Amino acid sequence: RIASLKEQALAQYLATEEGRNAAQVSLVAAVANGWLNLLADEELLELSRQTLASREESVRLTKMRLDAGVTSELDFRQAESLTQAARATLAQQQRQRALDENALALLLGQALPDEVRASLAGSRLANAPAMAQLPAGLPSELLTRRPDIRQAEQQLIAANANIGAARAAFFPRIALTAQAGTASNELSGLFKSGSWGFSIAPSLLLPIFDAGRNQANLESARAGRGIAIAQYEKTIQTAFREVSDALAGQATLGEQALAQQRQAEADSARLQLADLRYRNGVSSYLDLLDAQRSLFATQQAVVQVRLAQLQNQVTLYKALGGGAPAPADVRS
Repeated sequence: RIASLKEQALAQYLATEEGRNAAQVSLVAAVANGWLNLLADEELLELSRQTLASREESVRLTKMRLDAGVTSELDFRQAESLTQAARATLAQQQRQRALDENALALLLGQALPDEVRASLAGSRLANAPAMAQLPAGLPSELLTRRPDIRQAEQQLIAANANIGAARAAFFPRIALTAQAGTASNELSGLFKSGSWGFSIAPSLLLPIFDAGRNQANLESARAGRGIAIAQYEKTIQTAFREVSDALAGQATLGEQALAQQRQAEADSARLQLADLRYRNGVSSYLDLLDAQRSLFATQQAVVQVRLAQLQNQVTLYKALGGGAPAPADVRS
């Protein structure tokens, strides 16, 4: 029984340690995502500032054309409306940037350090560190590195040890104190006095006379083991699902990012042509505004999909229990 209790205590301690490791991996992933959010915020803010400046210039030029009688008031009002929309978007992104900074500061437990602010200045998501490409044939056994799986495993070991302790409780734990003479070592000494006037002290433990409670404890321990087994299975299933989802995202987000970048390039060329055609009186101002709106939306989408791509790598880092394994780990 003592051995089972020791094994249970050790397993519970190791489970607690693995729980701490799991929390640490989650914290690292959360901080990384927070930093990436801020990096995307900075890029979106810069894009919005550039767009607002461009649209304010467009309003100025349209007003000059209106005063000269070259364009209509409708064109001017449309340019003005688009400018105000850009100003509203900028304010919204400034607010989101402040919220994301507060969230990261909360994770860090302090205001953003100077080195974090320096890492954001002038940086772009395209230049952000990325996780190395995973090798082919990555064995699923590497998921046993995940702290949550190790924690569930230790909890299962503790539950099994608890059954051993509960079963051992059915056997007497004899604690005799001789008041006089020599204590008897015979089993009959549990029920009557031994030789030379020996007596049983009150510390005598006879669990065989408390079988009802011990039976309940044993059944409770078995139920606890069943719960631990179910939790262990669920943890493993969750691990495989998270890795599968992250790998699926890695493949599709890469294709999406490439397509989004090509769309941005096409929209940029379209805007140049629309501007040229408008200046030459070939197309309407509506065509130019539509090209401007399309390019701005596509540029924002490029940033968002790149952010999703990097955060998916953070998810994969977490799903693998703390990053991609070293080549030596894969070979072994």
